[in-house]
Amino acid sequence: MSDEVARILAAAARGCFPPADGAVTVVPQPSPRDAGVLAFTAHSVVFTDEDPAWVLARLAATESDALAAAMNPAFLAALLARTGRHMNTIDLLTVAGALPGPPELALRELADPDHPRVARAVKFRDDVRVWAADEGGVVVLGRGVAGRWEAAIEVDGAARGRGLGRRLALAARHLTPGPVVWAQQSPGNARSVRTFQAAGYRPVGSEALFVAG
Repeated sequence: MSDEVARILAAAARGCFPPADGAVTVVPQPSPRDAGVLAFTAHSVVFTDEDPAWVLARLAATESDALAAAMNPAFLAALLARTGRHMNTIDLLTVAGALPGPPELALRELADPDHPRVARAVKFRDDVRVWAADEGGVVVLGRGVAGRWEAAIEVDGAARGRGLGRRLALAARHLTPGPVVWAQQSPGNARSVRTFQAAGYRPVGSEALFVAG
């Protein structure tokens, strides 16, 4: 498998992005599971095992601003049809550096979790671990695209509005085994976007993941 996506993500986490030249880079998938599109400032990366010539030709035929063509619904639909995959949404992609020591929030690790958020995480990530807060929330960590460590959080309805989401997102920075931890948020979910940014996660681009099956 190719390590090009991992190298691009690692560089982005350090603040080193592809050149803002309006181009689209097509690279192989990092694994059979992971395919999709990353969009940075004026440069996109399509990671797929499909023929790069077909990808670039389809992009050129897409009626769109060239800077946005890789995330244009028409192009995404064409690539999904060609690959036989599906997708959920285009997410905001954020990253934060790991923090030393244990989190300040009291958490207990769940050995056999059946939380719906956990069940969803297992579809997209490996090595999934889950911790619960007695106040009413969970933080999920796992290895996602190109092996990166990704975090997701869930706050019970009755516990919202008390800053628990920010503390869960911050806890993930203490719990991650890697140098950084990634998190995706739907751009329309302003509460989630604000929560992760308040916990120190910075936006680096957008991402559309193609799911097999």
